[in-house]
Amino acid sequence: MLDQTEELEGQDSGGYRPYIQLPGDIKKSCIILCDHACNTLPADYAALGLSPEQLSRHIAYDIGAAGVTSRLSELLGAPAVMANFSRLLIDPNRGPDDPTLIMRISDGAVVPGNVQVDDTEIERRKSAFYQPYHDAIDGLIDEAIAAQTIPMLLSVHSFTERFKGHARPWHAAVLWDKDDRLPRPLIDALRREPDLIIGENEPYSGELKGDCLYQHGTKRGLAHALIELRQDLIAEPSGQRAWAERLAGVLTGLLSHPTLVAEFGKVRHYGSRTENTSHDQNAG
Repeated sequence: MLDQTEELEGQDSGGYRPYIQLPGDIKKSCIILCDHACNTLPADYAALGLSPEQLSRHIAYDIGAAGVTSRLSELLGAPAVMANFSRLLIDPNRGPDDPTLIMRISDGAVVPGNVQVDDTEIERRKSAFYQPYHDAIDGLIDEAIAAQTIPMLLSVHSFTERFKGHARPWHAAVLWDKDDRLPRPLIDALRREPDLIIGENEPYSGELKGDCLYQHGTKRGLAHALIELRQDLIAEPSGQRAWAERLAGVLTGLLSHPTLVAEFGKVRHYGSRTENTSHDQNAG
């Protein structure tokens, strides 16, 4: 399983690496995404003026999501793409024109390196970090289609166990917009497990126009879903492995169902249920 504290900080020969692509069989009909995999920042951004303590919080990345993604990729033999920069630098799970693309304040913390960011710097971050990540996803999708496979997309995120003083009861949740081909059977399968409380479009909504799955799932007509895992359950490697194994079992079951596989293998354009262009879904 990928150790995000080591491998995600690497650089390639061309300089800072804006994403990590994990190998897998493109014909497995599944591509795994992790938009907020790490809290890494390039050296020339000087940690955006934040302390190590602030960068270790959920405001900088989705705690545990990288470990789940890497192990799930291994178990399924499916490729994965993970962003290799903190969401505080620029958020790849936002549309390019979303006002929360670069956060000046996140969950009460001022981000000094973002306070005075101007249009030139925003475009620089888009070009250097945001766009390469999205290009890598499109490249994998194009590769799959060239191999006569229509892939489904699963995006892995995590959420805090408490937010604004309130405990969150869900162990996991599935977020989606209008295309229910993957979300509905995924929710049903997880809810059949007696030890789980599974949310649907909570604690956040999947109806964000312009987000990562809107760009690569909705607009391209691919079956897709976002799974949110509670951070206290996946903060340690043992929990990450356990949840990856649980999800791998569920997804393997779905991919063995001929009717579902036939639906996943179709390009269908449902559109979006909302025209919202921003919200604070990942503030907690």
